Amino acid sequence: MSNSIAENIANFLKEYAPFNYLNYEELIQVATSIGVVNLDKHKVLFQINDSLHESFYVVASGVVNLSVIADSEETLLNKCYAGDVFGLRPFFAKNNYMMTAKAREDSIVYAIPIKVFKPFVAQNPQVLDFLLESFATNTRNPFDKENRGKLITDNVYTDGQSNEFQYFQSLTYNKTPLKVSKSAIVKDVAQLMTENLVDSAIVIDQNYPIGIVTDTDFRTKIANGRFPITATLDKIMSSPVITVPENVSVAESQLLLLKYNVSHLCVTTDGSDKSDLRGVISEHDLIVAQANNPGVLIKEIKRSLSPKELKLVREKLTELIQSSIAKNIPLPHIYNISGEIITAIIKRSVELAILDLGSPPARFAWISIGSQGRKEQLLLTDQDSILVFEDVAAEKYRDVKDYFLKLGKRATAILEKVGYNYCPNGHMASNMLWCKSLSDWIKQYNSWMKTPGENSNDISSIFFDYEIAFGEGKIEDTIADLVLKNSKNNALFFDYLGNDALRKNPALNFFKKFNIEEEGENKGKFDIKNKAIMPLVDGARLFSISLNLRGINNTYSRFKQLALVDPKFSEVYLNCADAFLILSKFRTLEGLKNDSSGDFINIDELTKVEKERLKNALMPMKELEDLIKDKFQLTQFS
Repeated sequence: MSNSIAENIANFLKEYAPFNYLNYEELIQVATSIGVVNLDKHKVLFQINDSLHESFYVVASGVVNLSVIADSEETLLNKCYAGDVFGLRPFFAKNNYMMTAKAREDSIVYAIPIKVFKPFVAQNPQVLDFLLESFATNTRNPFDKENRGKLITDNVYTDGQSNEFQYFQSLTYNKTPLKVSKSAIVKDVAQLMTENLVDSAIVIDQNYPIGIVTDTDFRTKIANGRFPITATLDKIMSSPVITVPENVSVAESQLLLLKYNVSHLCVTTDGSDKSDLRGVISEHDLIVAQANNPGVLIKEIKRSLSPKELKLVREKLTELIQSSIAKNIPLPHIYNISGEIITAIIKRSVELAILDLGSPPARFAWISIGSQGRKEQLLLTDQDSILVFEDVAAEKYRDVKDYFLKLGKRATAILEKVGYNYCPNGHMASNMLWCKSLSDWIKQYNSWMKTPGENSNDISSIFFDYEIAFGEGKIEDTIADLVLKNSKNNALFFDYLGNDALRKNPALNFFKKFNIEEEGENKGKFDIKNKAIMPLVDGARLFSISLNLRGINNTYSRFKQLALVDPKFSEVYLNCADAFLILSKFRTLEGLKNDSSGDFINIDELTKVEKERLKNALMPMKELEDLIKDKFQLTQFS
């Protein structure tokens, strides 16, 4: 290919991921090897069950449709536009194509040879991350004009850790691999592999992996007559094996497969070939692991057409949370990922409700409050939300509100089917009290903040933890501005909130024993939510509003920020931040273990060390209580 053509291709590629991670010399090297494919309208590039090509593809111009067969019909998965990457299966799998790529209009695509591009993938984690997520999600989302050229996951994380997550994400693999000796006969091992329905056998010496045989070895070394079926395994095995530790991540595993051009990894106790074999990771295991990638879950949510489909995604999220905690991924990171996925579920639920009802008669905002408003909803707790619609003419108000109440009822019903129970206190957008115009909400917040406790509709602190899930962002901004304005020099409001924060029953009694429930279905258990976690949540909210911390809703983040803006008491805030994470982890583990909200802990089931750790996490609450009493004049509502 001439230099000028290669330069033109390189200049095109550098505008799109993952090629923008390469330097110009590398781009020229890639561009020089590229094949240019002209596709007439409706021309098929590859289809389901075709053998894999030796290249993957980038759309240079035109549109290429990707489709699969679902329920005996061809179903469109995605449309690929200029710069979109597709046809990545040869990178990550050996089986045939599982979708069809067909030109929607006259198109030009660049064919990039796998063998040319593979070294850049093995050397560059960012390139690998992009291709992994692209393969798992089929392609990027071409309908999102605001984020063209980005993966779904590029929009998911606010802390810049989207790529990092693949280095945390664990994977499931075969923990009972077929073990054989190097003196075993090929014919016998082939029979064993068939009986055990596995595609590999690990050759061991004193339980240390020294080699591996796979289906490929039988095809390339036995079937073609190079070795007889009576040969011993040491004649055909691949050695040495590539070994990894037990907690290896998806991305690390994929990187090693690409780097060493192998199809299996041996998992050992310490990650070396001089320790006991624990399992084997195959290419198939990595493909399955991609299904629980956060970006893939977001994609599945956007495609979901029923509560049943959304529920399946929520169950995958639970698995993701469980594996993340097991691998000791920092809880704030898990909160962030989970919060974005749950927000996507809420958004899709509202969208499905709108599809049923028709277009909204006015702009509106669906706002999550409470734990989801703080992005702290790891477990299947109940739903909390409000709906704010823009002001309309008086004669239209009744019809507009009627529409949004119906929307609230449909969306909350969908979320209930997904697994989020209705709020027992009725704090939902389906309740006429919490579904109203912006002017009515302004009156409501003014009443709560200027005259707290004066009417029967008492203030609830969860209405001050909010985040928009769907709709008009300016509406949420208006409420945030109002809260900030009303909080200035408002001693009465902080008196109310301060007393509310201190109203919870103490976690420990006079003898430093856990205050357990004395009656009811949870008799004998410790209420970790209301006696331990909520006092920290309430305290963080109280100080955040008083110090005008805007846009920071998460309790842990609030305490960390408070330590910066109020350095005199930074030690108290930081101790509370740590305590919140420890207590939240106790609750989450309890909830995952019992498929519950995790609100009540059975103290008797904890080890002595766990009891001490839990008790130590309660210590900063006394410091926080003293600080609240010191900072605010708690008189009228005491």
